[in-house]
Parts: sequence; structure tokens; C-alpha cells
Amino acid sequence: MTTLDQSYVTQGSWRPDLFKGKVVFVTGGAGSICKVQTEALILLGANAAIVGRNKEKTDAAAKELEGLRPGAKVLSLPNVDVRDVKQMSAAANKAVQELGRIDFVIAGAAGNFLADFTHLSSNAFTSVVNIDLIGSFNTVKACFEELKKNKGAIIFVSATLHYYGVPFQIHVGAAKAGVDALSNALATELGPLGIRSNCIAPGPIADTEGMKRLAPGALDHVKTKVPLQRLGSKQDIADATVYLFSPAGGFVNGEVLVVDGGSWHIGQGIGSVDYPVTLKNVQAGETNFKL
Repeated sequence: MTTLDQSYVTQGSWRPDLFKGKVVFVTGGAGSICKVQTEALILLGANAAIVGRNKEKTDAAAKELEGLRPGAKVLSLPNVDVRDVKQMSAAANKAVQELGRIDFVIAGAAGNFLADFTHLSSNAFTSVVNIDLIGSFNTVKACFEELKKNKGAIIFVSATLHYYGVPFQIHVGAAKAGVDALSNALATELGPLGIRSNCIAPGPIADTEGMKRLAPGALDHVKTKVPLQRLGSKQDIADATVYLFSPAGGFVNGEVLVVDGGSWHIGQGIGSVDYPVTLKNVQAGETNFKL
């Protein structure tokens, strides 16, 4: 089931043909946030290629996305591992063969789970860095020639977890810090070629995997620590995506657009409800816990 529908066009802020003739290449396109980012672009005229590891999930998402707009084309690219640059290059080539071009890239494939340092293995840490950071590099590498030809734009899906110390998220914070650095460097290196590179850093967004992992009491606590006193919506992220890819964002390059209602400035998010009680319990061996 899609989150957005035609009301996003008829009642929204964007003209319906904004991305007519454009193609977006998305990793993590079947995931909760990246799927809605893709929905917005399709509703505004774009076609899409979505990359995923799970064939059933990726195929189903592509079918749903294609049904959003008459004439929309959405290519499913399942069984692709972003950590393998050869697989990514093959996926990008197929997207060009089927859809004709690539104008935009959303690097959103990510791995995440809750783990404190004492229970986080080197393999688990490396896995997240490889998916989030190396996978993002591979995505842009695979699409580079098309981005260069079409003077395209890149959005990396980042986070705010590395802006301050967040318990149970060392692996993600380290990986996303690398993603931000990657985006900044690409903005300076690829800018002269007409390619823009930016990040979107979502904060607490409702109905996402991260929020579903939290205990109900923790969710209420998170809401109180957002200056706007609400969780964000996936449409908030979609709107930020449309802005950065649209002509309105044409001079925005090398930036991280934080979409979190101002919550990172408070510095109390995941893992802070009863800090350090739960952390100490987990370090002592407790396994059945929720933040």
C-alpha cells in the first residue's frame, strides 16, 4: 500500500509535471522512507528504478509505485547487493536500457539494529558500514556516467545520530558520518560537472522501522523532545526530496537538510529515556529490552 496518492498533486505544493521525462534510481526503494520519496517523484512525472535484495518485496513495491500515475514506468531490480559494485553497475545499466536515462539518485539502502558497544561484533559493525557507506559510494559510482551526461543530482539518506553520542547506535552513527563526508566531497568534486550532491537527515519519523522498535513510553518521550511536539511524517521527507531535486534547489549543493522538527538540538533521542539504566542492564547481560 502506498502512502501518497493523487491528492499529493492536486492539493500539494508542486506542479504535476515537475519531473516529467526524468528517471530516478533508488536503493532501498522498497523501504519505508525511500519508497515514499519515490512515490512523490512518480506522482510528479518521473519514472523510477528501485534496487533491493528481496525479490518479492522489491517487485511488489515496484508494482504499487507504477500504479500511482497512468503511464508511469517503475523497474524492479531485485537480488542486488549494494556492497557489490559490479552488481550495482549491472543494475544501473539495466535501468538505462529499460528507462532511457538516470537523472536522480537516492542512496537509501541501510542496515540498522539496536546494539550497545559491548555486544556489537566487528562483523556487525562492518556490515552496517558496508551497506550504508560503501553501498552509497557504489551507487553513485554505478550511476556516474548518467549523472554526468544529464547534469543530475544525488540525495543520500543520512541521520542525526552522529551529531551527538547516541547509545545503541554506534555503528549507524559512524556509517552516517561517513555518508555526510562522502556527500560533501562529491559536491566539490562533481559540482564542476553539473552534478549536485546533498543529504537528507530524517529525525523521528512516524511509521518507520526505527520508531516501531521503540517501546510506547519511549515514543511519547521522543515526541516531547521534538520542538514542534510531533513526529515527522514520511511525506515530510518526500517534500524535502522534491525540493532538492527540483529547480528550486538548483543552487543547493553539499548540504545536509535535517528534517527532524528541530529535535537534534535538544540532544535527547533514542536511548535517553532512562539513561544510563537500560544501557547498564544490557551491558550486564539483559537481552529482552526496548528503548
